[in-house]
Amino acid sequence: MAYACKPTVQLSASASSFKGNSMSTCPARFAAPSSQSARLVVQAKESRIGKMPVTIPKGVDVKIEGKTVSVKGPKGELSRDFPKQMAIAMEDGKIRLSKVDESLKARQLHGLCRTLTQNMVTGVSEGFEKKLRMVGVGYRAAMEGKTLVLSVGFSHPVRMDPPEGVTAKVERNTELTISGYDKEQVGNFAAIVRKVRPPEPYKGKGIKYEDEVIIRKEGKTGKK
Repeated sequence: MAYACKPTVQLSASASSFKGNSMSTCPARFAAPSSQSARLVVQAKESRIGKMPVTIPKGVDVKIEGKTVSVKGPKGELSRDFPKQMAIAMEDGKIRLSKVDESLKARQLHGLCRTLTQNMVTGVSEGFEKKLRMVGVGYRAAMEGKTLVLSVGFSHPVRMDPPEGVTAKVERNTELTISGYDKEQVGNFAAIVRKVRPPEPYKGKGIKYEDEVIIRKEGKTGKK
């Protein structure tokens, strides 16, 4: 891009002398644009996700009090406090989130807050789930009441209690399903279960997500 003018101002910057260095001053040149220089101003567009309304399905009750949104449905009940940069309103059976100003923080939070609201509505109406699979000889899982028991090659079984609102289900001893109405809690507990024995890259042994792809490594070979 060509500019109308490119004024250059020569400045000199002095620096303290360092030990072992005889140089006491360091001349420098800086290009300082003047008020007549052309500037390219880029204005951020409104978030495509943030401006979309959140549709409320049947059987879900929504309550808005200031910056607090509470939703209640057949799966459970959730509540969240949103930042002051967001304005929340109910219009025609839909939740709309808008920015109170055009600050950088408000633009950053717009799409995020709308997604969090959608997750709340979807969670109490349909729920979320994460599926994991155990790979390895002798690896298995079982349920003892509400406690998840994992046998993954340690000298002792690993017992894990899901948090409130999260349930674990075992199918065919090696397939796990973590479900609940809070997406954050479901994803967090699934990650904790996977962390007990993460999949290794040589034989793929461990606990992995159902759709996870493990990049394999070639094992070491002896001298021929």
